Amino acid sequence: MNAITNTHIVVIGNGMVGYKFCEKLLARKKSDQQITLTVFGEEPRVAYDRVHLSEYFAGKTADDLTLASADWYADNGIRLFLSDPVVDIDRDEKLVRSHHGHIVHYDYLIMATGSGAFVPSIPGVEKDGVFVYRTIEDLELIQSYARKARKGAVLGGGLLGLEAAKALLDLGLEEAHVVEFASRLMPRQIDDAGSRILQSQLESLGLQIHLAKSTQEIVGGDCIEGMQFNDNTLLDVDMLVISAGIRPRDELAKIAGLETHPRGGIVVNNQLQTSDPNIFAIGECALAHHMIYGLIAPGYEMAEVVATLLLGGEKEFLPYDMSTKLKLIGTDVASFGDPFIEEPACKTIRYENKAKGIYKRINVSPDGKTLLGGILVGDVEQYNMLLQTCKSKTILPPDSEDLILGSRGGEEAGAGVMGFPDDALMCSCEAVTKGMICHEVSEKGNHTMDALKKSCKAGTGCGGCVPMVKDIISGVMKQNGIYVRNVVCEHFDYSRQELLDLVKMNGAKTYGAVLDEFGKGDGCEVCKPLVASLLASLWNENILQKDRATIQDSNDRYLANIQKGGTYSVVPRIPGGEITPEKLIIIGQVAQQYNLYTKITGGQRIDLFGAHLNDLPDIWEQLIDAGFESGHAYGKSLRTVKSCVGSTWCRFGVQDSVTFAIEVEDRYKGLRSPHKLKSAVSGCVRECAEAQSKDFGIIATEKGWNLYVCGNGGSKPQHAQLLATDVDKETCLKLIDRFLMFYIKTADPLTRTATWLNKMEGGMSYLKAVVVDDVLGIAAELESDMQKLIDVYQCEWKEVVQNPELRKRFSHFVNAPVKDPSIAFETMRDQKRAKEWA
Repeated sequence: MNAITNTHIVVIGNGMVGYKFCEKLLARKKSDQQITLTVFGEEPRVAYDRVHLSEYFAGKTADDLTLASADWYADNGIRLFLSDPVVDIDRDEKLVRSHHGHIVHYDYLIMATGSGAFVPSIPGVEKDGVFVYRTIEDLELIQSYARKARKGAVLGGGLLGLEAAKALLDLGLEEAHVVEFASRLMPRQIDDAGSRILQSQLESLGLQIHLAKSTQEIVGGDCIEGMQFNDNTLLDVDMLVISAGIRPRDELAKIAGLETHPRGGIVVNNQLQTSDPNIFAIGECALAHHMIYGLIAPGYEMAEVVATLLLGGEKEFLPYDMSTKLKLIGTDVASFGDPFIEEPACKTIRYENKAKGIYKRINVSPDGKTLLGGILVGDVEQYNMLLQTCKSKTILPPDSEDLILGSRGGEEAGAGVMGFPDDALMCSCEAVTKGMICHEVSEKGNHTMDALKKSCKAGTGCGGCVPMVKDIISGVMKQNGIYVRNVVCEHFDYSRQELLDLVKMNGAKTYGAVLDEFGKGDGCEVCKPLVASLLASLWNENILQKDRATIQDSNDRYLANIQKGGTYSVVPRIPGGEITPEKLIIIGQVAQQYNLYTKITGGQRIDLFGAHLNDLPDIWEQLIDAGFESGHAYGKSLRTVKSCVGSTWCRFGVQDSVTFAIEVEDRYKGLRSPHKLKSAVSGCVRECAEAQSKDFGIIATEKGWNLYVCGNGGSKPQHAQLLATDVDKETCLKLIDRFLMFYIKTADPLTRTATWLNKMEGGMSYLKAVVVDDVLGIAAELESDMQKLIDVYQCEWKEVVQNPELRKRFSHFVNAPVKDPSIAFETMRDQKRAKEWA
């Protein structure tokens, strides 16, 4: 196609794809290309982000979702008609006529009419209380009606349906149901096993899922009162949101005589031209390659193709990869490549962890060399790497299960993001390749995510590519010898270490104060718990007071670990594993009174499981009266200091390991850090307490104690390394003070001590020089900082028990002090346990 000059382009539709076409056209046109743009929009507002529509119920406003203000259109010379849909196209005269009578000439016409909600022809669908979920106006109607509704349902268990279900949860309805015709949720994205994991996660949040249900009728008078199914069951609801799919908006194309498909959609060729070469169709109204693409990324690619063609370039729309990553009501879901291919056409590797709500599946070619596709539920951290490995046909490592399980040999699977070819597509929404990102970083000096977003739009669409793009930025900068600052997030332009020092120097003690002084915006799920950890590590004040409760991770917010089935665990501190018969009796009495499952743990404590949220303060009141304290099993803090019996009872023991373990645990109890901390004290070199598998471990010698640091068990076990030999108790505690405070000050968020040491320049030699030899001259400061935290320690649960305002937080339902009725148990070995998820 020849480059256009002095051309009038009319765009019908001002949704995300219509807006993106205008943006791309204006960004690429040359100064000598005179283009007049006219846009007709059916809705009363400018284009907005429909992908994140559900965030409207979580506090975002219509302005927050807006893609560009009305001023942007005016500043770029775009004539914009809102609330004025085009009703007629005269293809012979190349004219369009709008609802309000505007008649505009075009040289090229872009149809971006999108799609509408598919509403099944169910008797009663016209009743009050039945809504679709498509526009901000729909959301406003739903929000208004929900104020008088108690039980709501969503018809459709696909992506849009689950987004609508999140809206019902956010609106606070007593019951929220999802009704799906298929036998599983999200049948187009995930398989049966992944769907079961997703379903259990959603049910734990209060959603009730009904599968394989065909709705026969919506019952009630003028207003909906229930849903009658073909299996003769009835669901009692007073509000219904229909989200059963989309239908291309092709009615205007039909009137104009353009070719459409019998099942919907404007038929286009590879250049997205309709049967009229002067009319293009893009987005969800276009049927390309016999398919309606219901994701935003292919719509943006269509906008790119047409903009390029009109400006004289060459480009065509090829069959588009429908890989996607989503967050559904807090649960991450992703699929890529061919997720459903079956053996013998592939080799399938599956990993399933029902306790954590994680499912992973990858399909590998029969020869084991390439990745064909896969599904991730609950943990999608590897999505971007897997997607690019699949797209680029990268040769897989010998043990292909390492792609989802991680390498058990110390090296990461594959060559990492920098090993991908330059033409690997990193940001599918904006068609940005790895080579383009490397060029922006190396040649144009765009060293931040914000700079890249402005320069090449990477990461401005769905946002799923952002982690990988950040890795490329860091990789290129390191290759160029540039120091990389690992900033917290977009709201804080500081690393964790820098932010800690600033907070300390300025004495900030609330999240609001930290954000006002050193940040911007409203914060996010990344920086809020990070700042919460910093504040606790610096000041050791109660984490639930002031504005700190709402920024905690979910476990810290309730001072207990949430368990399967929606109950909580109670873990009192038992220093060194030593406990009196009187305290054992109290634990038994509490367990009997509240019918709790009891277990002796590997850390020499007794855990009590199955507690209702409402009962936690009453349980802890009895335990605290008996002399117990919080065991901090829920926190990124010291968990336990394990010990053997040492010289107290063992004939091989050379030192009193129990007494020292109790002293160590009492000293560091409640200490908050970047990750959890575990410790142990062994009374001799036989090492019965397993001290060398801990973050810091102490082993008795004939002359004193050996101190080991930076070990851990878990999925990637690592032995601790020797820091000091034959030291006395006082010296040993000083060295631990220094070690722990140095770790707290310098480690990245959620980094265990072993990983921290592995990444440290100079490794163990440098750590020993700082902690033992004090080469930085900060030993006294580290010891002083630790002593300040020790001096202000208070048991968090004791404060809750004694503070009526804090006790009010521990309730399932704000208006009624009742237990969650959905929690169910069954008997196992004379104790109760949570029922398995369906």
